[in-house]
Amino acid sequence: MLSSIVNLFKHNSNKTYYKLEVDIHSHLIPGIDDGAKTTFESIKMIKAYKKMGYKKLITTPHTMWHRYKNTPEIILEKLEYLKDALVDHGVEIELEAASEYFLDEYFVNALKNRDILPFGKKYLLFETSYSKEPYNLKDIIFEIQLSGYTPVFAHPERYLYLHENFERYEELKELGMLFQVNINSFAGYYSKNIKNIANKLAQKGLIDFLGSDIHNYRQIEIFKQSLSSRLLKSVFEKNSILNSSLL
Repeated sequence: MLSSIVNLFKHNSNKTYYKLEVDIHSHLIPGIDDGAKTTFESIKMIKAYKKMGYKKLITTPHTMWHRYKNTPEIILEKLEYLKDALVDHGVEIELEAASEYFLDEYFVNALKNRDILPFGKKYLLFETSYSKEPYNLKDIIFEIQLSGYTPVFAHPERYLYLHENFERYEELKELGMLFQVNINSFAGYYSKNIKNIANKLAQKGLIDFLGSDIHNYRQIEIFKQSLSSRLLKSVFEKNSILNSSLL
C-alpha cells in the first residue's frame, strides 16, 4: 500500500513542503511506547523533520494504563535523555514533550490531581477507542475544560464510531473541542474511508491542528510526500491551523 501511495503523490506533488514548523503529535522518545525503539531511530527521525523545515517538535508518548504506564516524570526524564543525545549528534531543534492520553480511569484520576502533561501549557491531547465511543465522553470534555485545559481530539478522522454520523463531529466541536488531524490521513495511509473523512473535516473548516503521528522511520517517506502534496492545499485555505502559534 505504501508504494502505491508514494507513486500517487509523485504525480501530484509540487515538491514544496507546506511549512508547518511545529509538530504537536509524534512518538519520538525511544522505548517508552509503540514509537521509536532506539535512540538511533529517534535521532534519524528528528533529522528528517528538520530537513522538512520543522523548527519545533512536541512529541507525545502514549499514556494508557493498560499498555503504557507513562507519567509526566517518566516522560520528562526520557525527554532530557533524548535532548542530550541530540546535542551529542549536533542536531539543533527545539524539542518538548506532552502526552497523548487515552480516556481511561487513570486519566480521570490524573486530571483530578493535575498530574497531566499538556502542550502549549493549555492544550490536552487525548484519544479514545477507535470502535466505541466512551459513554461519558461529554462529561470528560467538561472536566478537562473545568481543569483549565483545552481538549484536543487526536486524529478524529480515525474513529469508526463517528463515521456513520458526521453531525457528531460538529456536535463535539460545539462542546469546545479542537481537532488534530493526521497529515498522512490525507494520503489514504490508514484507509480510503479515513481519507474521505479527513477531507470532509477540511472542507467544513473543522481542523485546528495538524500532526504527523509518526511512530517509526518507515512512515517518514509517506509523510514527506504528504507534506509536499497539493492535496493539503484546501486544509490551509479553509482551516485556521494553530501549529505555528506554538513557536
